[in-house]
Amino acid sequence: MNITLGHSPDPDDAFMFYAMAEKKIDLGIYQFEHILQDIQTLNERARRVELDVTAVSIHAYAHLTREYALMPCGASMGDNYGPVLVSLQPMVTACELPNLRIAVPGKLTSAFLTLLLYLGRTDDEIETVVVPFDEIFEAVRSGRADVGLLIHEGQLTYQREGFHLVEDLGRWWFKETHGLPLPLGGNVIRKSLGAEHVRAITRITQASIRYGLEHRVAAVRHSMPLGRGLDEAEADRFIGMYVNELTVDYGERGRAGIREFLSRAHQRGLIPEPVALEFVET
Repeated sequence: MNITLGHSPDPDDAFMFYAMAEKKIDLGIYQFEHILQDIQTLNERARRVELDVTAVSIHAYAHLTREYALMPCGASMGDNYGPVLVSLQPMVTACELPNLRIAVPGKLTSAFLTLLLYLGRTDDEIETVVVPFDEIFEAVRSGRADVGLLIHEGQLTYQREGFHLVEDLGRWWFKETHGLPLPLGGNVIRKSLGAEHVRAITRITQASIRYGLEHRVAAVRHSMPLGRGLDEAEADRFIGMYVNELTVDYGERGRAGIREFLSRAHQRGLIPEPVALEFVET
């Protein structure tokens, strides 16, 4: 049975799906077609129900609940760290941000929703420039934007790229919520596959994550081609930030983070409806 599997071209997703891509675990009757695209593209494809299984932003999941269920595994959670706002000028402060142009990696990303919560603004109350996540630095350098919102490995490399930290949104969220992790990404699966396939594919995905954590050196090396300038130690550090026990299973703390995140977004009018979380039960 052919299954389309979308994930981002970055080290943590590659690490997560290493065992599946290299057939290190039993895949049963399933043949997985790995589709690597940036998270905004995956969000948009999920809204069109083009993929069987895909990584999506938790922000995007608020618009996907009719067709997709959340897997209990595969979370990318920022636990007192997360997307960062950076600028070339060290004097930029948080109070200046609403008056500046901000380069963002997509308006369905959780990073963008976190930015709106942080600023207490709506989309039409700030000026943004949407560019692919790996072009944020260049958008700021070229003057198209004053500030960049970084996801993926840019969170580790911005200083050597000559940028200054304005705010770590994951750290802000942790303080704001008295210790909850910031839910950035998750894996979803198309409900129309049927309950039996949904459960089986979820178990395979969870086994792949566990295998990577148990065979860390090999899984990190498998991920290195997607490291975009990270050395092996940096890639290992970045993967550790976003593939850990919360990735194996959200647990109650992770689920509480999602509920709080989407509840606040709805209260502020940033998503249209309250979201009732539907996790696959394995």
